[in-house]
Amino acid sequence: MAKEAAPKKKVKRPTALKRDMQSSKRRLLNRSFRSTVKTAIRRFDEAVVAGNAENIKQNLNEVYSIMDKGVKKGVYKLNKASRTKARLAARSMAKAG
Repeated sequence: MAKEAAPKKKVKRPTALKRDMQSSKRRLLNRSFRSTVKTAIRRFDEAVVAGNAENIKQNLNEVYSIMDKGVKKGVYKLNKASRTKARLAARSMAKAG
């Protein structure tokens, strides 16, 4: 009987290892950025509930700014940012009107 060869262990190439490290770093940065956006939206919602018009406008502008930066960095797609901003604007107008 012939000897069976041991299965070869697959070794990652250096470029794949580097890509894994880059992806991990990017994923953590994106998660942090998304958390910042969610916090800003939560603050906006609290301002809407409170009914303070000045505070609503300030928080809405903050969310707009953060979402636009997210699109620029590639964290969010343009349509998602536009959709989110439109929904928030509608919420603020409903409360004001």
